[in-house]
Amino acid sequence: MEQKNGSSFTGFILLGFSDRPQLELVLFVVLLIFYTFTLLGNSTIIALSHVDPQLHTPMYFFLSNLSFLDLCYTTSIVPQFLVNLSGADKSISFGGCVVQLFISLGLGSTECILLAVMAFDRCAAVCRPLHYTVIMHPRLCALMASASWLVGFANSLLQTVLIFLLPLCGRNKLDHFFCEVPPLLKLACVDTTRNESEIFFVSVIILFIPVALIIFSYDRIVRAILRIKSAVGQRKAFGTCGSHLTVVSLFYGTAIYAYTQLRNNYYQDEGKFTSLFYTIVSPMINPLIYTLRNKDVKEAMKKVLRKDSDSR
Repeated sequence: MEQKNGSSFTGFILLGFSDRPQLELVLFVVLLIFYTFTLLGNSTIIALSHVDPQLHTPMYFFLSNLSFLDLCYTTSIVPQFLVNLSGADKSISFGGCVVQLFISLGLGSTECILLAVMAFDRCAAVCRPLHYTVIMHPRLCALMASASWLVGFANSLLQTVLIFLLPLCGRNKLDHFFCEVPPLLKLACVDTTRNESEIFFVSVIILFIPVALIIFSYDRIVRAILRIKSAVGQRKAFGTCGSHLTVVSLFYGTAIYAYTQLRNNYYQDEGKFTSLFYTIVSPMINPLIYTLRNKDVKEAMKKVLRKDSDSR
């Protein structure tokens, strides 16, 4: 990013909620609690998926990927935000902003694709139960997970380069609590219509193609479930998909809303609170959704707790 006067660019000022000092204190306490629960919840899911042999299935392989992703995603944003909330210094270095945008955008893009992959896994489990282990071979699972990460970070690299090629002309006050695409675009001192169109197009691919695949998968799942004659069988089949569908609704609902507003002048308080939800709240409640709605995870947790109490 070039500067008009040629002076060195040191970094950005993250304004966040600095216009509301009372809210900053409340946010600091709430976010610290949320972040702690995010670390504990997602670490528990990852640990259980590795420790319990009954969870060595494609579903929990992808779930542990999602939990690891949520851990990294929240960690790329929350610690810096907590530091800014706790003091007068709201700055982030230029390099720090580049890294934060690249990592958070890469992880967010990866989650979009990974949720579609998880929908395909549930579709195979419900629609082709007898061939499920053959279809969801460990090599295929590893390939799909790797592809999700690769495509996600390739998209992030493209968008990050497009953003930081724009000239700022000395502007460094970012009206947000972390480095994200829409508020960074607003800092540019040139017409960003073309850049917005390019980024919007890429965002549509990353967001809406996975959504289309999820809808297609769940259309097949619903049709397969309706063909099951017993009510117990139908409930069991719906139960295997309920947690995933809830997570998909929460993540995509807020993410699509945020990025369809890219060209609108909405990134004030509304945009900040929307970002708070999908960057902090959603990663915290994902483990709760999978734990509360999943018997396998509950049983695995009980086994671990029993072993721990017996060892004492």
